[in-house]
Order: sequence, then structure tokens, then C-alpha cells
Amino acid sequence: MIVFPQAKINLGLNVVERRPDGYHNLETVFYPVPLEDALEVTPMDERFPSATGCDLKVTNLAIEGDDERNLVVRAYRLLKEEFPAIVRVHINLYKAIPTQAGMGGGSSDGAAMLTLLNKMCDLGLSEQQLIDRAARLGADCPFFVLGRPAYAEGIGERLQPIGLSLKGWHLVVVRPDIPVPTKEAFSLIRPHRPQKNCLDIVRQPVETWRDELVNDFEQSVFALHPEIGAIKQRLYDLGAVYAAMSGSGSAVFGLFREIPAIPSDFDNMYIQQLTL
Repeated sequence: MIVFPQAKINLGLNVVERRPDGYHNLETVFYPVPLEDALEVTPMDERFPSATGCDLKVTNLAIEGDDERNLVVRAYRLLKEEFPAIVRVHINLYKAIPTQAGMGGGSSDGAAMLTLLNKMCDLGLSEQQLIDRAARLGADCPFFVLGRPAYAEGIGERLQPIGLSLKGWHLVVVRPDIPVPTKEAFSLIRPHRPQKNCLDIVRQPVETWRDELVNDFEQSVFALHPEIGAIKQRLYDLGAVYAAMSGSGSAVFGLFREIPAIPSDFDNMYIQQLTL
């Protein structure tokens, strides 16, 4: 069985308070974009030697860390603990969503694994039951079970689907070779509640977002890595109606009415041009 986990962008991201458990409460709008990994899972032959019940092969883009930390493997382990009869599997993961970019690639893969195993093994879990289990994997994972534009609160697990459509807009994603670890990004944040909620802002015309829709991570990340901030300004110079860093970075995206010409100074960076 094969599925195609999608990436996301954040339309506004406000870190509103630090929680007693060390996490942070957020307010953000998640929007899915047509940049996909490919996740293929096949049953493992009973004669194949495996002490763990699953093996993982990653191609195209490298992922740091050992397999046991990968959210796809963790998703398998989570369901295997609850449903011991789940079959042993081979997992092939083709990575197209860049890592440490703020686009949710790992979270999307983990959520897709839960959904795939639910169908493949006839577990009978509802969407809400999958969302509850996805929250145990990571803050962004529940959104990828939902797979629709949503306003998120809490650590990202409290979701409210919204009727937002950016159909017809052109999206340019630029990811420099500058990883921004999520833990580092959060360590520099000073939580505060914005004067205007990002949900209210995204319901306005996109042309108003530039002056109002804020990603709280930008101030600290741009201070550490001015090159990332320069990409945002460059996208505006190219005609973006709105541009922002996605999540905690380092990918920066721009929304365009017309497809822009990509300048030569982006040549050594990861670039994607997508139509929403």
C-alpha cells in the first residue's frame, strides 16, 4: 500500500504561553500544500529475519538520526503496542519534503503511517481516534490526519477545520541549507498573545496579510540567520503578495498571483514552485 504525505505551511504562528510541561501553547493556521513524500508499506515475509517487526528504507533526501526516532517507525510501534496482531512490515519512504524546514514532513509521514496501518490492518479507528494517537507522536501530527485547512491551538493538537481556500495562488518555497532545530527556535521565543488572532486575519483578503499576519519565530531566527530573512524580502521583491517563514523554519514561502521568474541567487537552494 502506498500513500503520499503532504507538506504544510503556517499562515501566522503565535507562541502565546509556556506550559507547565515545558511545551508551548500556539495559535496558527495550518494549510496543506501539494508537496508530497511517498510512503510505501508492504507485509514482511514470515521467513524474513526481523527482531523489531519493521524496517525502514529512506531515499532521495537524507534524514538525520537513527530509524527508531523516525516518526514512521514510532507510529508503527505505537499501534503495534495497542494492536499486537499488526503484521510485520517493510517501509519505503521517498522524501521530497525538506527536513528541518518547518513544513511538517516528518509529522506528515508519521500521521500517514497511522492512517495507512489503520486501513491496511482493518483496525477500525475513527478519524478522531487517529488524531488522538497522532498527538502522542508530535504536535503537528494531528493536522496531517485531518488533512484540511485548520486553525490550531494548544501545542497544535486542538484543531478547528476552516473554509479557507487559496486555490489558484502560486506558491514558491525556498529552503536554504541552514537547518533550524525546533528546540533551538523555541528556546529564543518570548511568548505573548497577539492583539489580533491569526484566524481573523486569514479570513481577510490576502493583500492585507503582509502588515498583520506574523510568525513569532521570524524575529529570533532572522537575527541568528539573516540569510533567511533576506529570502523573505527577496520574495517580496519578486512580487509576492505575502511571504513568511513556515513554522520554525528554515523554509520561506511566498504567495504570488502570477508565476515568478526564479532569480539566479536562489540557484544553490531548495526551490519548489507549486500551484495551490
